[in-house]
Amino acid sequence: MPTTTGALPVADAAEIPTSLAANSTTLPVDTAPVRTSSSTLGTLSPVAFVVNTDDTEVGAPTDPDIAALDKGGKLADQLAEMHAQAAREAAENARIDAIVANGGLDGWIAEALRIMEMPQSYAPSVKKIIMAESGGNPRAINNWDSNAARGTPSEGLMQTIPSTFRKFVHPSLAGRSITDPVANITAGVRYMVATYGIGTLASGGRSNHLGQYIGY
Repeated sequence: MPTTTGALPVADAAEIPTSLAANSTTLPVDTAPVRTSSSTLGTLSPVAFVVNTDDTEVGAPTDPDIAALDKGGKLADQLAEMHAQAAREAAENARIDAIVANGGLDGWIAEALRIMEMPQSYAPSVKKIIMAESGGNPRAINNWDSNAARGTPSEGLMQTIPSTFRKFVHPSLAGRSITDPVANITAGVRYMVATYGIGTLASGGRSNHLGQYIGY
């Protein structure tokens, strides 16, 4: 055995290939047949990745955000209109209250229209009819026409006969007398609308071809 001191012995160069050849072995060759896939999944396609090219800024409102804002805006507009409508109605009621409080023909007409839930815009037409029928006197009685001859004279502001008054007076005023100004107006107006239509009331009663009032 050589000693471990000093330089290691150098192997003979001629011996190296011989040693390698002597110790080499032949690797076995895999002769197994190439296996084919029996998978039933079929051919896999490459995954497609969609890149969002939208240039919308991060944090910008989306469609749902815009829809919510739009809905909120509409609700705010509707609420504002409701408040405005309530204010208009309050002002109109105050105006009618003042007319009624002042009394007289205008007050009676305003109250009658309110009870019938009809627009106050009909007031001038109703007043025109009343002035033609009774001159604005709630106790006026017609003692000379055909109704009077039958024993049922026309009475009140709108000159209604008792049977017409009872049939057409507003239900809430049914307990009042025929000469009650407000009750008489409701009876006359309701009869005119039922018989001749709202247009006749709006035009201030019936008239002839010359435009002269001829009653109802």
